[in-house]
Amino acid sequence: MTHPHIHWTFQPAQLIVVGLYVVLYLWRFVHARREAGGRGAGPLQLAAFTGAVLVMLAALVSPIDGLGEDYLFSMHMVQHILIGDIAPLLVLLSLSRVIMRPLTRRLMAVERALGPLAHPATGIAIWLTLIYVWHIPAMYDAALNHDAIHALEHTCFFIGGIALWWPLIQPVPMRRRLKGLSIFAYLLVAKFSAGLLGVFFTWSHGVAYPYYEHVPRIWGLSAVEDQNLGGAIMMIEQSIVLVIAFAILFIRMLLQSEEDELRRERFEDPAPAA
Repeated sequence: MTHPHIHWTFQPAQLIVVGLYVVLYLWRFVHARREAGGRGAGPLQLAAFTGAVLVMLAALVSPIDGLGEDYLFSMHMVQHILIGDIAPLLVLLSLSRVIMRPLTRRLMAVERALGPLAHPATGIAIWLTLIYVWHIPAMYDAALNHDAIHALEHTCFFIGGIALWWPLIQPVPMRRRLKGLSIFAYLLVAKFSAGLLGVFFTWSHGVAYPYYEHVPRIWGLSAVEDQNLGGAIMMIEQSIVLVIAFAILFIRMLLQSEEDELRRERFEDPAPAA
């Protein structure tokens, strides 16, 4: 077994992209606070933005990147989860109608132009397509062997994550909205479908990607055991996100129901005196 070389990755292109995101978001955040007096641009949005930046840096700069590229499929899976699921979720949670106001009309025009494709199901289709296509062995190994393809892979995962979470968070409201139980069905279909890929890796007995047959083995993990671990990480992450999202959505529905009931009571005519 080889002792791994733990290092941080400081690729200028990646740092420039993250830096531009930070500058643009903070610039818009400050203006949004001035425009709306803090409404829609407050601590919650700022916390989500901070989380998004930290997740991006963890995926692209921390030792996770080097370990995934040089040694372990499981670390590469962690990187993809951060880029394709967690970071897009936090990015969208950091936005609001006020922050998105300069782009609202353009985004609505794009939605109208898409017609029937501007449907929540399209988000799932894009996300799953990108995940499964990039896990085809030829595509996966090509990304590991060529920096430009690797960058394209990460970009596709991030775009897929945005497509998945947009119909649920909707920084700019969509005409076709998820309501009631359809919200839970949307999440269940998405996470279950992605989790099937994790099941395959978890219980596989052969190495899916030749690249990881030729890298140094570390931490006592064989190539197959490393692949099984990567699949388990994917399954667990999808399950945790699903449970947390279900809990938040359920609580939000209860609170909304209570608010609606109170609103009806306020507008009801008082009962006539006996």
